Amino acid sequence: MSDISKATALSADAADGAEALPPSPRTLVRGRALKHRGFQIGAGILLALILIAIFAPLLAPHDPYAQSLPARLLPPVWVEGGNWTYPLGTDQVGRDYLSRLIYGTRVSITIGLGAATIGLFIGVTLGVVAGYFGGWVDHAVSFVLTAQLALPGLLLAMALVFFIGPSVLVVICIIGALHWTYYLVVTRSATQHIRSLDFIAAARASGATSRQIIWHEILPNLSSKIIVIFTFELGISILAEASLSFLGVGIQAPTPSWGLMIAEGKEAMFYRPWLVVLPGMFLFVLVIGANLMGDGLRDITSPEEKS
Repeated sequence: MSDISKATALSADAADGAEALPPSPRTLVRGRALKHRGFQIGAGILLALILIAIFAPLLAPHDPYAQSLPARLLPPVWVEGGNWTYPLGTDQVGRDYLSRLIYGTRVSITIGLGAATIGLFIGVTLGVVAGYFGGWVDHAVSFVLTAQLALPGLLLAMALVFFIGPSVLVVICIIGALHWTYYLVVTRSATQHIRSLDFIAAARASGATSRQIIWHEILPNLSSKIIVIFTFELGISILAEASLSFLGVGIQAPTPSWGLMIAEGKEAMFYRPWLVVLPGMFLFVLVIGANLMGDGLRDITSPEEKS
């Protein structure tokens, strides 16, 4: 066989070998993400609302706190009597409703991200510790979990906010401190499974400490599950803030909060329904976006568990 033929055969073998290599996990996840319609819609909704929150001062046509009693309760532009000066109308004291809805995006996303992050640290810490060490540590954490699940979450949050005093920081901390059970249950079960695998035994045999095993072996393998839970808890935290604000113990006036706007508009909802419908629609879109993204992440990272 000539040298040219040999070179051609070797090149063909190398090409076949390259084609036979399986795609990397990152490539697989990227490919699934590009094909998952629900994930794309949810991520697009969240990205759009986050951009609205960031650029709220540039997008809002008016000061969300500025009152104008002569312009109070103006209807949106599609209702007779509306005008483009206030495209979505005004509230009971003449504040521009579009501007308040835009700034309300900031409040909802800030509280949702902050509360979900606090819950992540509490739940993941307890879940990993209980799942890895087991024994009396697991029993103690299980007791704390049972006690938390036995408490009425909304009533407890109302009581805590009432006694401490309502503010954005207080609402974030209280919601986060009460929404960590899902993190704990999932990470505890997953950690119990991971700690029995061979690579954990190999890490112990090589002299790795428990802290090193948790940080470098267990947590990286839990990252996809934690991200999925975070997106679901984001929506739950946003709804919890809206519920507290609607009941009068969350965000206080004049701060623009969608739950507070619904509460302020409920007295006029029969003849000014947009005062309730508009913030309710914004709240629905944000929560459905977070849930779609979380559902998509679950399918993308664990396609074998897809129902």
